Order: sequence, then structure tokens, then C-alpha cells
Amino acid sequence: MASESVKVVVRCRPMNQRERELNCQAVVTVDCARGQCFIQNPGAADEPPKQFTFDGAYYMDHVTEQIYNEIAYPLVEGVTEGYNGTIFAYGQTGSGKSFTMQGLPDPPSQRGIIPRAFEHVFESVQCAENTKFLVRASYLEIYNEDVRDLLGPDTKQKLELKEHPEKGVYVKGLSLHTVHSVAQCERIMETGWKNRSVGYTLMNKDSSRSHSIFTISIEIYTVDERGKDHLRAGKLNLVDLAGSERQSKTGATGERLKEATKINLSLSALGNVISALVDGRCKHIPYRDSKLTRLLQDSLGGNTKTLMVACLSPADNNYDETLSTLRYANRAKNIKNKPRINEDPKDALLREYQEEIKRLKAILAQHMSHGSLAAMLSSQAPPKPVQVEEKPLPTPVIQQDTEAEKQLIREEYEERLARLKADYEAEQESRARLEEDITAMRNSYDMKLSTLEENLRKETGGHTALHTAGPTLFNPHTGPQVGPQLPSFCR
Repeated sequence: MASESVKVVVRCRPMNQRERELNCQAVVTVDCARGQCFIQNPGAADEPPKQFTFDGAYYMDHVTEQIYNEIAYPLVEGVTEGYNGTIFAYGQTGSGKSFTMQGLPDPPSQRGIIPRAFEHVFESVQCAENTKFLVRASYLEIYNEDVRDLLGPDTKQKLELKEHPEKGVYVKGLSLHTVHSVAQCERIMETGWKNRSVGYTLMNKDSSRSHSIFTISIEIYTVDERGKDHLRAGKLNLVDLAGSERQSKTGATGERLKEATKINLSLSALGNVISALVDGRCKHIPYRDSKLTRLLQDSLGGNTKTLMVACLSPADNNYDETLSTLRYANRAKNIKNKPRINEDPKDALLREYQEEIKRLKAILAQHMSHGSLAAMLSSQAPPKPVQVEEKPLPTPVIQQDTEAEKQLIREEYEERLARLKADYEAEQESRARLEEDITAMRNSYDMKLSTLEENLRKETGGHTALHTAGPTLFNPHTGPQVGPQLPSFCR
């Protein structure tokens, strides 16, 4: 299986209002053609800038549309072919992660990666021939290390992480919603976005206080020229990470400070996983150190095509955070994944639907082969439509026949269940009787043994030599004697 490195791009946003008011200077420059990013230490202007090279580098004037077309498009296209894919944005708070993932409706060029992925998926669905798709969506957040369903009836309920030998890590009880259009996906995203935890800080008035993962699951059913069916499944994780932050800059106190602590811990765990994956000597990868790293386990070092968008601030007062982000991203690009197509998944819902359709078609064909449908049609066809009252179509009769067959199946099931239950009760009763017989036999044997001991004691004047470890008895006058043998199950 061929290895593939995690794709990493950087995006530097323009100065925001706060940075302009502080008269900040830009210390980040980008060479888009070479995918290089340079950062100048404001405290050491005479030193050369630090240089980093990535799969792509985008500066203030670049739009999200260009980023998607150049780097995200091939990954999402792979998901429609049966691969797993993950796109996540990383960076300090206020660096433009949510803008990159969610974007703005206007201008259209700044629509985010998530809504563009919706359009891409459904364009592929509409263009495919001789192929059936089942598309489902889920939306969760990790808030203070608790997993919550943003589309569930209770968005504050804590969900558990489970691990399956074939499915990998999954969230127990997470709701899946079948979607048929881009509009439905956008409505679901808006609903989940409103339920997401956000809060005010000095760095960002709408700061994300949780990590969110929007997942699109696709099942693909195709039939080849030989008439053989093939089933594949792809999954696209669209991750908007909460930003790393310093309390001295955000002014976080109370609940906001607690949130920031949890965010920084999970991002630190993510960094440790990346470092362990890059360091070939590490035998243990600390995926279990946080809920985030467990959910991203397949995306980092697993079977997933992964893209990381590192978002940067150009301001000199964010130099330390920006440099940390660049180093973080530089390590991540050395992670090797082994993407593979998920063929013939055992638990695919689309397969169940196809089998149900085949079963119903077989029932209909059976009724039609008996000629009942033709007979009903001929008997119900009126010779003069004006004079004869309309009669119901034969479809309800077919439905009645189907219901009758379901009833027969149900009765057969109940009959077999009752028979098995009776057999089980009879077996339990027989076992109880056997245990009673064994107990009675053991008591009888003990009584005979004690009587024999008493007789021997009287004959020898109170001195006996009796081996009781087995059924063989020893008499000092007559020698060894073989006592009654117990059945093997009594020994």
C-alpha cells in the first residue's frame, strides 16, 4: 500500500482592526509560486527571516476559492471514489480558521471549504452513471473534553467514544442525517453552527470555544458490465479547531479561562501525536491523550487523505504564536498516511436497502407469475366506463398479499420461538431432576459409608484404617474391598 504525506498549506490573513489600532507591522511574507513562507523576528531585524516550505502558501490577497481548487479539490474527489478524507484548520485564536472552513456567502469567492465540499459531493452524485449514492451528515463538537451532538435533541448531552475493530473510533449515539441536496447540508450546518459554543475574548469577539467536526459519509453502489455489484464507502471530516491562546492576550477569566486550558491541552496532545508520528523511533503514539486525537486517529498516520490548513496572523505582536504554528505545520507535513479505498463495507446501509428492494421485487414477481394480477385486471376492467363505477387498482390487493405473507412469516417465527422455549424449559427441568438424583445418590453413599465405618469401629474396638479418598474400602480382617462405583459426573 503506497504511503502519502499529509498535505499542509499556510494561509496568512490581512491585518484586523485590533492590530491596525495597535500600529502592528507585518512580519510574514509569502512566495506563492514556491509554496514558501518567511517570518522576520521583530526583535532581531538584522537576522535573516526564518523560512518554511509547504505544499501551498497563500497570502492576504488570495481567496478561499483558489485554495479549494488547488489543494482541497483532489481530496474531496477521492472521497467520492471511496477514500476517507480529512481537512482541518489550525492556528492561534483569531487567525481565520472558521473563515477558511465556513467562509462568507458574499462574495462567492470567499465561500468556505465546507460549503464548497457540499457542492462538490452532489455534483459528483448527479454526474455519475449506473451508480447509486447514499449521503449522510453528522456534526459534533468537543467542548471541555466532552463530545456533544450539535444536531441532536439535547446538544448538551455528553457522548461516549467507542472503538470497533473494523470501524475504528466512533461516537456512540451520534445522529446521522440523510441528505439529498446542497441546501439540506447547508441547513444542517447552520443548525449545528448555532448550537456551537462560542464566546467573547479580547482577541476575537466570536471565538470558537470548542473543536467541531462536520462529517459527510458516502456509500457508493455500482454495477459493472458483468452485472456484478460493488460497494464502496468514503468519509469526509471537515474539522474547525479552536484556536490556541494566551491568557495575557485574550483576557480570559473564569469559564473562558477553563475553556482555554482545555483547548490548549487538546492541541498540545495533537502536537505530541504529530511529533511521535514524525519520529520513527516512537513505538507508542499518544492518541488516547485527548478526545480530539482519538477522533483524528485515522487522519494522522491512518488510512485517510489529510489536508491541514495552517492559518497565520501577519502582525509582529503575534510573532511567537505564528512561529509556533509554522513549526507545528512543518512537522505535520512529514506524517505518512496509507490511504485505501473502503470497498465492500460490511455494515453499509445501502446494501441493506438494496437487499430489501430485491426481496420486495421477488414477492411481487411471485404474485404476478401466478397470474393473479392479470386475472384481477381482467375482472376489474369495465366494458363501459360511463356506466360502471370505478374500482380500486390491484395495488392494494398486492399490498394485502404482501401483508398476508408477512403475517405468515411472523407466525412461523413465533411458532419456532415457542418450540425453542419449550425445549429449553424441558431441558432445564431434566437438568434439575438429574441434580436431585445425583444429590440423593451421594447422600445414600455417604450414609452407607458412615454405617460401614461405625460397624468397623465396633469390630476393631475403635481403631479403623479406612481409605476414603476413593471408592475402594480397606478391612483389616478381609483385606481391600471395592466399594460401590459412582458415575463419572458424581466424582
